[in-house]
Amino acid sequence: MKRLYLAIIISIFALGAAFAQKQVKSVTIFGDSYSTFEGYLMPENNLTWYLLDRQQKDNDVVTVENTWWHQLLKKNGWRLCMNNSYSGSTISSSGYGKADYSDRSFVTRSTNLGDPDIIFIFGATNDSWVPSPIGEYKYSGWTREDLKSFRPSLAKMLDFMTKRYLGVEMYFILNSELSDAINASVFTICNHYDVPVIVLRDIDKKAGHPSIAGMKAIADQVDAFVQKQHGKKDQSKKSKSKK
Repeated sequence: MKRLYLAIIISIFALGAAFAQKQVKSVTIFGDSYSTFEGYLMPENNLTWYLLDRQQKDNDVVTVENTWWHQLLKKNGWRLCMNNSYSGSTISSSGYGKADYSDRSFVTRSTNLGDPDIIFIFGATNDSWVPSPIGEYKYSGWTREDLKSFRPSLAKMLDFMTKRYLGVEMYFILNSELSDAINASVFTICNHYDVPVIVLRDIDKKAGHPSIAGMKAIADQVDAFVQKQHGKKDQSKKSKSKK
């Protein structure tokens, strides 16, 4: 009888531990140079911009704790599923100097994001800087030629992601100081796929990349937006339960 009680108690503790572990949300970071950090990328051979203990072009971010995503995860008690960020990457296949960026484009890399609870997409900066062809709004039947342009590429990426990562929270983080065409396109296409857009404001940058102050601002603005979204969902659930 004692053995039976002991077995039951152990099972209860095991179930409790498993439940607690499941409650900790896992997060995938899907981005460009703004989200890179040496030694924290998957795949490991992705190009990085932020270096461990070494300044990059006078930028003061030199520890992973300074990055926006590390601050965000630590504040919320989330764990990192993976960080598939690639410095200089575009959402389309059109890169700098008219190079073909198909190998590093967001469209290509969207198949390798792990099994997270939340995905933060932080892109379009390089598309604005290149600048990539803007293209037309197109929501199906994409060709290789279409994917040289921003709009059809973003649509294809989100179409795939919303079907592949079912039940996963997704947010698109929109950098400050991008072109009007890129901004308008992100709003239109994300709205089509019901992906919330987090619009960044007043981000301090050095050499075009977030400084320590800029990283903190990103983390704070992303966190505030996500908490507000969660509040809306909780309120919606309460309203439905009362009916």
